[in-house]
Formats: sequence, structure tokens, C-alpha cells
Amino acid sequence: MICVVDASVAVKWFVQGLWAQREEHVDQAIALLQAIHADRVTMRQPPHFLAEVAAVLARLDPQGAVRHVAWLDCLDIDHADPREHLTTALELSLSLNHHLFDTLYHAVALDTPDALFITADRRYVDKAASRGRIVWLPDWVDTTASH
Repeated sequence: MICVVDASVAVKWFVQGLWAQREEHVDQAIALLQAIHADRVTMRQPPHFLAEVAAVLARLDPQGAVRHVAWLDCLDIDHADPREHLTTALELSLSLNHHLFDTLYHAVALDTPDALFITADRRYVDKAASRGRIVWLPDWVDTTASH
């Protein structure tokens, strides 16, 4: 399975000990991370992924941000060429009246065969669900896990 994960999901991987009682769906985000570590899920990300996660972590956890981003950078991430997905991202941004950086995640999933965009941003899911290849984090199920 190929997934595109936005910053709203990735940040949850680092908040456990800090403010997990305020953060929703951390368990689902951790399950996704475990699937990534077990090579059941492959990440394909737009190029701004690390910078966006770093920006959020710098604000939420200044002491741990550098360490967290370095760890994240060690993951086996396939970074998509933005030129391949910009037209789709622009179309989504304009038609949904939504920020381009958010729609770029979805565009990568739409333009990559068998990819799925996983986000914790319910507002975007509500806007973009009809476009397909998107799932709200709490609804994601690891279909690759052996039972």
C-alpha cells in the first residue's frame, strides 16, 4: 500500500508524551507508523512534507523539533516531484477553495496509482471526499496487517 500522509497525521507521531490527552486519533496515527516501519505501507510525499512538519513541531515542541525532524528524515520516504502533481493540486485548490499545500498531498495520491491520502483534517476530507483516494485518519484500516 502506498500512502500520502500530511503533517496533521505525522505530528501525532511525536506528541505522545507531551499533550496526547489533547490530541485526538494518536493511536490510529501510531498504527499507521507501525505499518510504515513494518514495510506494509510505503510513504510517497510532496516535497514540502518535512518542512511543514518541522514548522509545526518548532511551534509545538521547540526542544524536540530538531530531533523529531531528523528521525522523520530517516524514514524511507519517496518524495514526489511537485511538477508532476501541480496541475492536479491547483485544480483541487481552486475548485475546493483550499490551500495549495494541503491539496498537493491529495494530488500526489490521486496521481500515483494505488495511493491513498491519509489526513486528520476533517474539514478537508469533507470538502474533497468526492474526489476519491482520501481517508480521514480515524477511518483508516491497515488492510495489510496479518490477522
